[in-house]
Amino acid sequence: MTGNPGPERPMPIGAAAPSGWHPHLWHPTTQVATASPPEQVVRGEGAELITADGRRLIDAIGSWWVTLHGHGEPSIAAAIADQARRLEQVIFADFSHPPAEQLANRLSRLSGLERLFFSDNGSTAVEVALKVAWQWWRNRGSERRQLVAFTGAYHGDTFGAMAVGERSLFTDAFEPLLFDVARVPWPATHWHDAGVEEKEGEALAVLERLLETPTAAVILEPLLQGASGMRMVRESFLQEVERRVRQAGALLIADEVLTGFGRTGELFASRRAGIQPDLMALSKGLTGGFLPMGVTLASEALFQGFVDPDPTRTLYHGHSFTANPLGCAAALASLDLLEGFPERHRGMEARHRPHQERLAAHPGVRQPRLLGGIAAFDLVVESPGYLNPAGKRLQALVRHEGVFLRPLGQVIYLLPPLCIDDDQLERCYRAIAKALDALGAAA
Repeated sequence: MTGNPGPERPMPIGAAAPSGWHPHLWHPTTQVATASPPEQVVRGEGAELITADGRRLIDAIGSWWVTLHGHGEPSIAAAIADQARRLEQVIFADFSHPPAEQLANRLSRLSGLERLFFSDNGSTAVEVALKVAWQWWRNRGSERRQLVAFTGAYHGDTFGAMAVGERSLFTDAFEPLLFDVARVPWPATHWHDAGVEEKEGEALAVLERLLETPTAAVILEPLLQGASGMRMVRESFLQEVERRVRQAGALLIADEVLTGFGRTGELFASRRAGIQPDLMALSKGLTGGFLPMGVTLASEALFQGFVDPDPTRTLYHGHSFTANPLGCAAALASLDLLEGFPERHRGMEARHRPHQERLAAHPGVRQPRLLGGIAAFDLVVESPGYLNPAGKRLQALVRHEGVFLRPLGQVIYLLPPLCIDDDQLERCYRAIAKALDALGAAA
């Protein structure tokens, strides 16, 4: 046999898997050569996870920000089961179904955006928003080609989402494949930040200069950049951003994958900030954390830009599980809880505040900040960054106290399910304070 035989096939991963790791699983954002093997979780109840050995951990980050109301929330589980007995899936290109239509009606009413496009997750919701914004200008015969994003942004791990996100160690390997994006500084602030107005002024000046170039869209995470370290901005800053975007005739995209569904104290961060985007990406808390689903909301004006006998003006985008009926049923049940008991998400900030104020006095804490159900601070370290090990050390210490956190480098944050009770919240902060004392003693 002649010809290039191709690369040598590696040994099966199971043969070389480090001790304690499953031989066939590939965990996200995890380096198995240095990380500890994961614990096995067998059940979730309310704000707690139960491990295979019977330990209970308070899920203080809502399982990567998706578990909104609590694990095993009965009303959502019942809605999914009821829907599964009627219709579990149908192709959405040729058919519609009641749960999708009901969800579209409700999200349109709540967001002020008239059209809804379903996808699978946060990254794809952002991809759809970018494609709609870009093609809408093409359909109009416009040559607007600039996209503007903010430094520190994270919008997902698919290629378009990576391109508009911050370039980092997560994207370095793919740099040649990412399109160019103009960047505006993100004037992140915190309690007692005397320099916030200067930072905001500098950012707005950069935005104004960039918008002198014909711009298709500006994308941002309203009020909070999550993955880059829970970096918060003021409502007034976003209002000034929107004003300049409107003056330039560009579109405004709000990535509310994290901030949507009560996480910032209002149903949407855009509402709390007093802005109205043209496009909004939603996922994570959309189904209460039960099922994967993404949604891109768009204005009627954008939708009409794709209605044309010319087939080239069609938005050719879709997913196999678009508008999955089970996901729609879960989302409707989650909205029932959010709209029926608004005091739960609106009251989270007040519940965090006294704990956060006490913690802010600790010498190991810097830049405390709080927004809705999200409390965050930085550890005092010499070399801040995602790879700083201080957060992992604190994570291990609080885990011994029955609390699960997943710090972002030196950034420690709490983002618990809305069902967390006062005793559980107190335990979270008590565990963090104890860990801070231990880290200080070891320094």
